[in-house]
Amino acid sequence: MKLSDREKEILSLIVKELSSQEIAKKLKISVRTVDTHRKHIGKKLQTKSLIGLTKYAIQEGMIEGFRYSGKK
Repeated sequence: MKLSDREKEILSLIVKELSSQEIAKKLKISVRTVDTHRKHIGKKLQTKSLIGLTKYAIQEGMIEGFRYSGKK
């Protein structure tokens, strides 16, 4: 499943280690909305860990300075 633009935006802030409260303030949305997006992101990516979220963000080129070649 693909992430929505808003989910990608929130994911990029999560991997920058912003809390739900900080994300909510930055995006001018409620903390509950952020938490709902976090839940949906985790379900779509089948992970609950920050490592899993970060791995996805790197693979999708969402983090500056990191490039994923897809090679193992």
